[in-house]
Amino acid sequence: MLARAFQEDPVATWSCRPADLRPRVLERVFAMRLRDTHPRGEIWTDDDLQSAAVWAAPGQWHTTTRQDMAYATTLLHPRLLLRAPMVVKGLLGAQKVHPAEPPHWYLAVLGTDPSAQGRGLGSAVMRPVLDECDRHGIGAYLESSKEQNLDYYARHGFRTTAERDLPRGPRLWPMWRDPRS
Repeated sequence: MLARAFQEDPVATWSCRPADLRPRVLERVFAMRLRDTHPRGEIWTDDDLQSAAVWAAPGQWHTTTRQDMAYATTLLHPRLLLRAPMVVKGLLGAQKVHPAEPPHWYLAVLGTDPSAQGRGLGSAVMRPVLDECDRHGIGAYLESSKEQNLDYYARHGFRTTAERDLPRGPRLWPMWRDPRS
């Protein structure tokens, strides 16, 4: 489902230009992301697995060098090798603007199957952790890869803190949400 949700995402199309390879690459990336996040965060889905929010707990958003290398292996295809160093550098660079403090939940992935979008599922799977943030006075952070999603996230209390362009690629919008009282 996440591979379908991100098939046309600007970062996905930048990192894997051949559309015929993208589903397989995205399936591998999201399988690793879910496996890596599960013990260090929370994954929320709807009952029909049409939407998912993948959250890293406060202090748990960093990836290890080993994990970074594993993610880089998703680009090991002859048609992707020339761009792989630039893509890896760009994605690792995105981590450099991730705030170290204050402690916060990190929304690493929010995706809804294209056939189910517009029905409130993304909001529903985000809500449990946002409620926890509010109860405990903890912020939340994400990077939006689509400008058209900025208003959506703003409705949930996120505000854009910067803009960052990936090398010869799309723009990312880091966003922060203060807890609501």
